[in-house]
Amino acid sequence: MQAAQVQAAQTARVQGAPGEPLAAPGGTMAPAMQLAIALLTAGLDSSELEAWAADEFIPADTDGLADFMAGLHVISVVLLHELQEATGEPPAAILQRLAMLAEQGRGTPSAD
Repeated sequence: MQAAQVQAAQTARVQGAPGEPLAAPGGTMAPAMQLAIALLTAGLDSSELEAWAADEFIPADTDGLADFMAGLHVISVVLLHELQEATGEPPAAILQRLAMLAEQGRGTPSAD
């Protein structure tokens, strides 16, 4: 991730975890990223924990939801960059492969 992207992500306004106050403008993306990671890792454990985490952690207000989505985006960009470094594949190829894996997991036939 380029330094400008990291700085822009870190200065966005974010919603903290449940019970934490809304970060002021110029705050960091850390709370939104932590929230995204909590939800993503809950899904690794069980579908029941994922459903509970989604109900508990995803903010109901539009600002909080937007911040949460921004956190998911930052985590996705970081993971995509890590996959690119590990495999040497371009991001488009990685995303295509991930989309096909997700499609297979749902049992949906691939449209070639």
